[in-house]
Amino acid sequence: MERMRAATGFRIPVVDISAYTTGGDAAERAVVAAQIDDAASSVGFIQIVGHQIPSAVIEEFTAVMDDFFALPLEAKKAYRTPPEINRGYAPPKSESLSLSLGLQSAAGMNDFFEAFNVGVEAGEYPDLQLPEDQYAANTWPQVDHFQAAVSAYFVEARRVAHTLTRIFADALDLPPDFFDGYTDHSLDVLRMNNYALPPGEVELEGELTGMGEHTDYGIVTVLWADQVRGLQVLDPDGRWQDVAPAEGALLINLGDLMARWTNERWMSTLHRVKPPIVDGTIERRRSAAYFHDGNIDATISTLPSCVGAGSRYSPITVGEHIGAKLAGSRAGQANPYAKREAARVQRAMRQGLGQQ
Repeated sequence: MERMRAATGFRIPVVDISAYTTGGDAAERAVVAAQIDDAASSVGFIQIVGHQIPSAVIEEFTAVMDDFFALPLEAKKAYRTPPEINRGYAPPKSESLSLSLGLQSAAGMNDFFEAFNVGVEAGEYPDLQLPEDQYAANTWPQVDHFQAAVSAYFVEARRVAHTLTRIFADALDLPPDFFDGYTDHSLDVLRMNNYALPPGEVELEGELTGMGEHTDYGIVTVLWADQVRGLQVLDPDGRWQDVAPAEGALLINLGDLMARWTNERWMSTLHRVKPPIVDGTIERRRSAAYFHDGNIDATISTLPSCVGAGSRYSPITVGEHIGAKLAGSRAGQANPYAKREAARVQRAMRQGLGQQ
C-alpha cells in the first residue's frame, strides 16, 4: 500500500481497489479490505486508484462544471432552491458548514465557496413513495451537455460508492450484502464546488474560509478534486494537514453514519477547505463530492461487533441525521446531534492548533 507523505509525517493511504473492480480473487480482495480497515481506523481519509472511472467521463464532467460556474452570478442564482431542498445552486457565503456540527460560534462566518447539487429523485423508485423534499427533482441549468455529462459521472460515482460498501463489509467481517438493505434507495447527492471569487468580492486579510470545518454526513464520500492546495484534515494530534489527490486518484472519506455504525472504530474525519491566496487573489480550486448517505428510512445502530463496553451513539434514522446536518449548514440551525464532532473542533481550537 503506497502512502502520500507530508513533511510532518502525516499520511493519506493510497489503496488500489482493482481486485473489486476488475475481478480479483478472494486473497487479493482480502488484502484490499485489510488496507481499507487500516486506513479507516487510523486516518478516515483514503486515496483510491483502480476505480475504473473512464478519464473521458471525468474530463467531460469537469468541462461542463466549468461552463456552469463561468456564468454570471445572477444567471446562476436563477437555479437556487429553498434551504430545505438540497438541489440546485448555492451562491458564495450562503452556507456555514461548521453549523452542521452544532457550533453556535460559527454563525455568521459563512463559507465563500459556491456549489451546484444534483441527487437521487423520488421518481427513480415509484413504488416506495419517498418524500419528495429529500428525494427532490433536479434543477438542470441551460448549459450545453451539462445534464448528460453530470449524469454520466453520477452513475460512475454511484458505482464506486457501492463498490466501497462491499469492501467495507469484508473489512468489518460482515455478510457481503450487509449494506445493500441500507442503500438500495440511498439518499445520494453530487455536489460540485467552486472556490473562486472575483477581485474585490472578499476581504483578503485575516481568516478566510472556503468551507468551514465539518464532518461528512452519511456513509462514505467519493471526492474528485483538483491538485490544488486547500483541503485540510484534522489529524489525530489536532493539527490541520494539507491533502491533495495523487494523479488519477479519488479521495475517499468516511461519514458520520459509518462512525456511528462502527462505534468510532472507523472515524468520520473533520476537514475544511482554505484555498491559497496567490498575488492577492484566491487561487481557484474545484471539487465534486458524491455523498453516499443511505436510505432515508434506515435506522443506524452500532454494529454488535463494535459495541465493546458500550455504544457511544443512540440509534438514529438516516433521515433524522441528515436533516439535522442540512438544517445547520443551509438554514443556520445548530445541530443538536453532533456534540462529539463539535467537541473535537473546540478541543483543537483550545489547543491553539486550529490554524494553518
